Amino acid sequence: MVNKTDNKGAKNYRYEIVKSIGEGGMANVYLAVDLILNRKVAIKILRGDLANDEKFIRRFQREALAASSLSHPNIVEMYDVGEDNGNYYIVMEYIEGKTLKQLLKKRGHLTVGEAVDIMLQITDGMVHAHDSYIIHRDLKPQNIMIQEDGQIKITDFGIAMALNSTQLTQTNSVMGSVHYLPPEQASGKGSTIKSDIYSMGILFYELLTGVLPFKGDNAVEIALKQMKEAIPSVRKQNPNIPQSVENIIIRATAKNPKNRYNDTREMYNDLKTCLDKDRQNVDRIVFKYPEHENEDTKKIPVIKKDEPKKEEKVDIEKTGDIVKEVPKDEGKTAKRIILILICVLVSVFVIGGVVLMLTAGKEIPNVKVPDVSGMTVVDAEQVLTDVGFVVKTQTEKVADENYEEGEVVKTEPEKGRLIKKGKTIVIYESTGKETYIIEDYTGKNYIEIETLLKNMYKLDVKVEKKEVEIKDDTDTQAIIDQSLKAGTKVKEGDKITLYIPDAYEKYPDFVNEEWTVEDIKAFCEKYNLKLTIAYSKTDVYNEGKIIYQSRAAKSEIVKGASLKITIAKPLDSSDNPDDEGKPAEEEQNP
Repeated sequence: MVNKTDNKGAKNYRYEIVKSIGEGGMANVYLAVDLILNRKVAIKILRGDLANDEKFIRRFQREALAASSLSHPNIVEMYDVGEDNGNYYIVMEYIEGKTLKQLLKKRGHLTVGEAVDIMLQITDGMVHAHDSYIIHRDLKPQNIMIQEDGQIKITDFGIAMALNSTQLTQTNSVMGSVHYLPPEQASGKGSTIKSDIYSMGILFYELLTGVLPFKGDNAVEIALKQMKEAIPSVRKQNPNIPQSVENIIIRATAKNPKNRYNDTREMYNDLKTCLDKDRQNVDRIVFKYPEHENEDTKKIPVIKKDEPKKEEKVDIEKTGDIVKEVPKDEGKTAKRIILILICVLVSVFVIGGVVLMLTAGKEIPNVKVPDVSGMTVVDAEQVLTDVGFVVKTQTEKVADENYEEGEVVKTEPEKGRLIKKGKTIVIYESTGKETYIIEDYTGKNYIEIETLLKNMYKLDVKVEKKEVEIKDDTDTQAIIDQSLKAGTKVKEGDKITLYIPDAYEKYPDFVNEEWTVEDIKAFCEKYNLKLTIAYSKTDVYNEGKIIYQSRAAKSEIVKGASLKITIAKPLDSSDNPDDEGKPAEEEQNP
């Protein structure tokens, strides 16, 4: 299909390569044109050493064809799988955007609202894949695309699944994936749906913090940390992250798969409600099953050196053998051991009896922890002390809108628990409504920020237009100013105004720009436009060329308006030359 030394301009009967758009450890990626359907596509051409692995190729073709059955807005559509002159390739939907890895390198980390939105899209796509019994096995930011409008696309299903059967040892392959590798895979066990869930948990952690939870000098070191070390707390890095959000990460990345979500749909449902007001201050999750389950202990017989054999009765008359006596030293040793054992047993009984005598009738009683919520810390300490508990000197501070600043929210152990007198009680003191720190939102999409500030921080948000000089590249949805400066502390109900450019969105130049019919249809859906497509027979333009648009380029877009485009269609032998330019047919696309 392509020339390996210079792929630009290479073509086969259907695909023509335009340019290289990426290189990876297992494939090179090219922008190409589907000559039959006249559309842009992305082509991945497998690395040469993989193309020589017959086992891999068979699995790759099988898995890629299975993945091609997936149809979901958050999964890159796979169009074709083929081979040309020993070059194995897959053809897929071309995505104009960047990878999540590129976004993280630019931003560092995302806001909680942004991260949750991205994870909702990823899990939604993975629910569809898992329902089709397809496991990705290599979910990581490099395999997640994000379009300009914020839509997420998961890619590399076929390659990831096929690679599972090969022994990849290249640094660029292993190191790129080991950071997201579930413990069961690191220990050599097979992949399941819960393996993808673990990888999504690591991905969520990275989106919120901008860093990976486990680092090391080599793949082995990182894999060992995946197996043994608990994931660091995201709330320690950013206290504004709700506990409900951290709990999702904790559960998804549990070492024991039994403690993870039962399926991806359960994780998706948890993400949908994690920013709800009544969930943000939930308790930190506690696992039902131990994280590191030990194998059943097997009894191994102890083999002693020079262990004397059991005595056997010997019939001297029949055998004539001489019976040897046990050496005196061995007899003395045995007697000493027996004597020591007797002394130990006696000591145990004596000590046990003394302990029972001393403690008899002096058992520490259980006392119910009283309800001190709503009291001042001083009053609560007095009540808890009076019933026999020890109160921890330092209270735990926690935001809670239901209690005024300085009031007790709860205790640990909690109210109603029966515990021994003398135990230590921890008091949780309210700091009032939770405070948040305003960031610099300029340059970000105002819809996303407005949603974040309203739903998560419960702020009173207004969006106002502000006159600015309009350029061709001006983003009319990007925030250009804000009423509260970055670093300002706010509470629920506080007001903030976001300013966006006072401009209108404009029609593109469909005629002179490289627009496909599919792209125009998508554009019309975005702005709720009524599209009419007409075809005009002509020899002047190539077939499929857009030659007319009813709305002038750079004119204002009014939602719900009608738009008509005309596409060139070649004259055939039966056509009258005088018919050139006349409409051939029309179709509606409401």
